[in-house]
Amino acid sequence: MTKTERGRHPVNRKPLGTRIGQTVIRDWQLWALMLPALVYFIVFCYFPMYGVQIAFKDYKAAFGIEGSKWFYFKHFEKFFSSYYCGRMFANTFLLNLFGLIFGFPIPVLLAIMLNQLNNRHFKGFAQTAIYVPHFVSTVVLAGMIYLFFSPTNGIINHLITAAGGKSIYFIMEPGWFRPLFIGSEIWQNAGWNTILYIATLSSIDPQLYEAATIDGASRWDKIRHIDIPHLVPITVMMLILNCGSLLSSNTDKALLLQTSGNMSVSDILGVYVYSVGIAASKAQYSYASAIGLCLNVINFAIIMLVNFISRRLSEISLF
Repeated sequence: MTKTERGRHPVNRKPLGTRIGQTVIRDWQLWALMLPALVYFIVFCYFPMYGVQIAFKDYKAAFGIEGSKWFYFKHFEKFFSSYYCGRMFANTFLLNLFGLIFGFPIPVLLAIMLNQLNNRHFKGFAQTAIYVPHFVSTVVLAGMIYLFFSPTNGIINHLITAAGGKSIYFIMEPGWFRPLFIGSEIWQNAGWNTILYIATLSSIDPQLYEAATIDGASRWDKIRHIDIPHLVPITVMMLILNCGSLLSSNTDKALLLQTSGNMSVSDILGVYVYSVGIAASKAQYSYASAIGLCLNVINFAIIMLVNFISRRLSEISLF
């Protein structure tokens, strides 16, 4: 049959449902393996999307979602016209932006340094040591900050006064909230975030290092010409993902570290959503849902924009 004849007489293809059924029967083991993850996302990610509509309603628990009256965009108008809206957006964005600038490169550098360790036992000990802070709860971490930076009994202020300086009330100073928040975040999560980069470096063919050694390459040359090029794709993808949370902070820690003195910089969107949506004195569920939906839409727009820019500049993107 010629090409023209094939064009005139298209091949009869089976219906989509039949093909899917045959695929499920043929690869039922793979489908069974994927089923728990599929159920998880359906139950915890897709079913809850039904409740997003309360952002456009005056939700009352007594009437339920369906029985509550529609408010349309009134909650959004109320939020954007509120007095502290601009300050909360700025505080949240700057806190996450500084955290991204100062915190994102550290796991990459740690992974490169750990990859250069030749002693296997010391390398394993170092990896374990930097993973441990990740398992410290947020409440315990906040307590450690209050304890170490106390103006009377804190070890940091003892060192400052011993050096001839004056005691600083770190928790009450607005200028110290972001350094404490970001610094503790780096200490807690930098080691854990190296796992992905260490796995990438571990997959590099050892023959590349051997060939570089034969050619007389130094340790820095190996890092520059072998490690970094292999890390670039995964680093760019992780950067894109992190940019999608520039308006999402660790609300628990911000709430625990917030005081009357640092309110001007610690008043972020997550804390505001908690205070108006979950606090028993207010319980404005629809209003809080509207703010959360708005933030998610903005974060999604940011990640799409950064992904587009990355695809144009480096041809590396998530999709």
